[in-house]
Amino acid sequence: MRRFRIALLIAGLLAAGGLVPHPAVASEVHLLTTGAYRQVAAALIPQYEAQSGNKVVVDSDTAGGVIHRIETGAPFDLVVLTSQAIGDLVTEGKLVSDSTINLAKVGIGVAVRSGAPHPDFATAEAFKQMLLKAKSIAYIDPKAGGSSGIYLSRLIERMGLTRQLKRKTVLVNGGLVADKVASGEAEIGLQQISELMAVKGVDMVGPLPGAIQSYTEYGAGIGAKAAHPAEARALLAVLSGPSAAPVLQAKGMQPAGM
Repeated sequence: MRRFRIALLIAGLLAAGGLVPHPAVASEVHLLTTGAYRQVAAALIPQYEAQSGNKVVVDSDTAGGVIHRIETGAPFDLVVLTSQAIGDLVTEGKLVSDSTINLAKVGIGVAVRSGAPHPDFATAEAFKQMLLKAKSIAYIDPKAGGSSGIYLSRLIERMGLTRQLKRKTVLVNGGLVADKVASGEAEIGLQQISELMAVKGVDMVGPLPGAIQSYTEYGAGIGAKAAHPAEARALLAVLSGPSAAPVLQAKGMQPAGM
């Protein structure tokens, strides 16, 4: 772990100084990521591409979808996934030992269509009343494997609202819940803040109240069968480097450990 972090630090310093030589033949680095982190990756990848001369190909899915792709043999060089899943993949031998690092964390938020009244959900009880009063509610279908959908379905069950909300719930099979809000298919959208902020035409009103908030931490690791492990390491240095913190904040996430 120490040697990897030293190597990652050196790669980051070289990248920050623009000292990474462009390869004679550019490589395509394949990044698999959850949707919550995709906007951060999209903002940082141009820095890596400009410094390295390589191209990054990005595929995103729910956490469950990313895990399924890896389990079924999909090729990738670097993966960004929930930290727990990253640890499981290391144990299974699917990620390079000691190549993992925590990148970010994000909570769940509430969104409405732009211009619509902002509901009150400052407390757990107010959140419950908001759900009961809403004409329609959208969140990720827990069967799709998204961490926010799994948590929200369990939260709604704990609140005793499953039957009352069933007819007005719009389950989204992966992707961006806020798309359903922007189109008018749902009055309220619930998803990780970074994903709600990625959609035009909606207002991300705020995070869930602390008593019922759930944060998901994301980490990254290099594939054990990566075609371009050195290039993946250099990309990881950018994603975890000093330029990442302001991007995380702008996209609704926080650095890991905060």
